[in-house]
Amino acid sequence: MSNFEHNLKKYADLLVRVGNNVQPGSRLMLQATLDDDPTIRRLVHYAVEAAYKAGASFVKVDWRDEMLTKIRLENAPDESFDLTDEFYFHARKTITEEGGNIMFMIGGDPDLLAGQDQDKIARMKKATGKLFRPISLLNDQGYGTWTIGAISMKVWADKMLPDVPEDERVEKLWDLIFKVCRVDLDDPVTAWREHAANLKARADYLSKKQYEKITFSAPGTSLTVGMPDNHVWIGGGESNNKNVEYMPNIPTEEVFSMPHKYRVNGTVRASKPLNYGGTLIDKFSITFKEGKIVDFTAEKGADALQKLIDLDEGARFLGEVALAPSSSPIAQTGRLFYETLFDENAANHLAIGAPYRTNIKGGPEMTDEQFYAAGGNDSITHVDFMIGSTEMNVNGVTKDGQIEPIMRGGDWAFDIS
Repeated sequence: MSNFEHNLKKYADLLVRVGNNVQPGSRLMLQATLDDDPTIRRLVHYAVEAAYKAGASFVKVDWRDEMLTKIRLENAPDESFDLTDEFYFHARKTITEEGGNIMFMIGGDPDLLAGQDQDKIARMKKATGKLFRPISLLNDQGYGTWTIGAISMKVWADKMLPDVPEDERVEKLWDLIFKVCRVDLDDPVTAWREHAANLKARADYLSKKQYEKITFSAPGTSLTVGMPDNHVWIGGGESNNKNVEYMPNIPTEEVFSMPHKYRVNGTVRASKPLNYGGTLIDKFSITFKEGKIVDFTAEKGADALQKLIDLDEGARFLGEVALAPSSSPIAQTGRLFYETLFDENAANHLAIGAPYRTNIKGGPEMTDEQFYAAGGNDSITHVDFMIGSTEMNVNGVTKDGQIEPIMRGGDWAFDIS
């Protein structure tokens, strides 16, 4: 077996054992982006094999062809865009309710939907967001496990690696995926468990601090993010209601929490483009007042950004604040991935829309009214955008007004050893 094939198998094993942490007797639904490259099919085969070896009772593979979305936008009747895949929803909801596993292997063309009708795209996203919102709430309550990994595809590699000879781009992107996911190490599973422990330690440090607010400063950014009482920082994975630890994102370098819905003020400038559903939004800034988006500018993709914040009332507020250092393996590649799974782990970021209820003590058990009273937002969407850079400083402000450094120059400014 070649070294590449060995890494491909290790990557599949990592997604199964650390990502989903498949347990004996559980079911796995694996959704993968369809491509002509047989490498992707082999990766899926390796993941299915690893899942059965871990004790999975049944594995269902759901192939997704992203080109079908473009075909639909260009050809479907108008009423189509208020509909969504109810068959997939019911299957995924059933597996989640029974405590099973969902895996996504994503990849694709960052420019696929450039020039498409943003109204139609917004309607599709709204229909999907409304239907699938109960699954997100089930995840918050600890049902099942889910994880996201990535696959190298030519359309993605061509966009990301124009400086690399064309016939080498797909392989180069695989090399980058393996590197930032620690797959190139002798024992990626152990390496990830050590990495997870480090992130958990940073999250615990911040949770104990209970900062009243977090401030972000950088060129174009002066933002204050108020934090709710009893907020919880999470990093290094999560645990479900059966105490099974899993890693929702591979790779991950972040620790994240939930802002208070009405206590975000100032202006933030994005430090990287946002690929929103196949449309790139670039060189944009957003201004908040009492938590709400009151203004924005964007040199590219302004219409898509407007449609995003118009999805529902909650899309005008934040659901997540996250810290990821500029020393992360992803940032150190010096590459823009044009994929949020990677780019959000190279920089501090915020998320428009729904929060994770696990980011406040007792959140999953709260009624909606209790959660909103505690400062939680609600939305059918959750979209991360990157704000961090090596020029950014982050401070925590205590309840008695003390200012403490969290990050300097985009990297951690506190020690956990």
